[in-house]
Amino acid sequence: MSDKTLPIVVAVMLAAAGAAWYWWSKISPAPVPPAPVAAPAPAESEPPPLPSAAAQANLPSLADSDTPFNAALLALPGAQALANLLRPENMIRHLVATVDNLPRHKLAVEMRPLEATAGTFLVTGGDQQGNLDQRNAERYAPVLTVLEHLDMHAVSNLYHSYYPLFQRAYEDLGYPQKSFNDRLVEVIDNLLAAPHPAQPLALVRPKVFWEYADASLEARSAGQKLMMRLGPENQAVVERKLRELRALVATRAAAPSRPHS
Repeated sequence: MSDKTLPIVVAVMLAAAGAAWYWWSKISPAPVPPAPVAAPAPAESEPPPLPSAAAQANLPSLADSDTPFNAALLALPGAQALANLLRPENMIRHLVATVDNLPRHKLAVEMRPLEATAGTFLVTGGDQQGNLDQRNAERYAPVLTVLEHLDMHAVSNLYHSYYPLFQRAYEDLGYPQKSFNDRLVEVIDNLLAAPHPAQPLALVRPKVFWEYADASLEARSAGQKLMMRLGPENQAVVERKLRELRALVATRAAAPSRPHS
């Protein structure tokens, strides 16, 4: 397997944890916070070899990429079940912004690439204190099944062919001299650093939204909070996929490119 599949994996993970978008009391309305949050230093990486000049010339512009990219994504083996989950507008931009925001403490609701998970967020206990109901993990099982059955070789080939547009979307976030590939490695490291707290998870609701009762958990990045609320078994599935991806991503690198506008 070659190149980078992380954006798709992260998108599926977000679908699994989608109901959490309303859970926090501190959600950023802006897609790009002012300064990146430090993450474990990744190994020096290089981008995947960019598509040839002829291949790049055949790419749509970033603004016109939704229809061909979404169609190609859903045509991948194992990806058909994503059809009812995608938020198809500005897919590449939303994937890039979401990946970039995962190691931060805030997420931009309007930038999520997938719909929220169906069902109700379940808490056992009172109105102000309780525990995360472990039945929540059952709601994520169908999406985790999609993740496990995606043909990663096909996904990586698709991502490689569209890489210039992912890089351009990252540059448009305000990083003209930085590689999206390097950010992917940082994001993987941050997600894999999510703790495995004892179950059930204690929650409090000081105002409107539920928070982790343990202040050290509440202080974690948005991505790590999503990982923890998946439940131990689902978290283990995502971690296994991310470790596989990191081994591939960290060995490659991509320099900023100048694709279509």
